[in-house]
Amino acid sequence: MKKSWIIIAVVAVLIIIIYSNVKGTYNTIVTYEENISGKWAQVTTDYQRRLDLIPNLVSTVKGYADFEKETLTAVIEARAKATSVNVSADNLNPAMIQQFQQAQQGLSSSLSKLLVTVERYPELKANQNFLELQAQLEGTENRIANSRRKFNESTQLFNTFIKTFPRNIYANIFGFEKKAYFEAEAGAENAPEVKF
Repeated sequence: MKKSWIIIAVVAVLIIIIYSNVKGTYNTIVTYEENISGKWAQVTTDYQRRLDLIPNLVSTVKGYADFEKETLTAVIEARAKATSVNVSADNLNPAMIQQFQQAQQGLSSSLSKLLVTVERYPELKANQNFLELQAQLEGTENRIANSRRKFNESTQLFNTFIKTFPRNIYANIFGFEKKAYFEAEAGAENAPEVKF
């Protein structure tokens, strides 16, 4: 009779240990995944802030009649394209992030051209509204870079956690998959050429 109680106690302890391990691992994976969702929300918020600043910047620049309309049109079109691409935190696969990143890169490129073109207009560069908008835009670009860095750090933590043994077994059982990173565009390592 004593032997059967010992076996039952050992089995019960093993079940409790396994349950605790699975529960703890699952909850940690969910926490890390939610952290990625929060970081992604911050990335999109910062991009939205940039999109909100652009109409004010374009309106200020439009006030100068001889300013290149082609440059303004490119900025407006790039902004429209960037707003049409939305990626949900539930769908952070490499293809969706790449699509989102390409739309944002097109807007960044158009804004860069606009700011380079502004150099030809000293009276515009002296306009207080323009200077404030330019400073806000630069600050927003820094926020975007910071948010993307934090998103990638969260993604790395999550991906590392679900790839290590035995967590990878639990991740597969519960359907958790590797998340995609924000990556630099091809050629980003080359300095841009600025012409005046």
